[in-house]
Amino acid sequence: MEEAHSSRYSIHPGSTKMYRDLREVYWWNSIKKGIDEFVAKCPNCQQVKVKHQRLGGMTQNIELPKWKWEMINMDFITEFPRS
Repeated sequence: MEEAHSSRYSIHPGSTKMYRDLREVYWWNSIKKGIDEFVAKCPNCQQVKVKHQRLGGMTQNIELPKWKWEMINMDFITEFPRS
């Protein structure tokens, strides 16, 4: 279960997705309950649950230009690491 839940390819899928994936390949008594308990003990999953996240605030209206090309924005990304 550790590999199915925490490997770099699965990225903490949650109990429902993990159950769907594992039931195609494995089976044991009370598989769903075992997966639920395993995921409930995962500290990463508990931190990112929706009930532990703060709301981002109210959405803001953006000002739209009246004519195309009236406003142009550019983002510059610098200081890339050498590859």
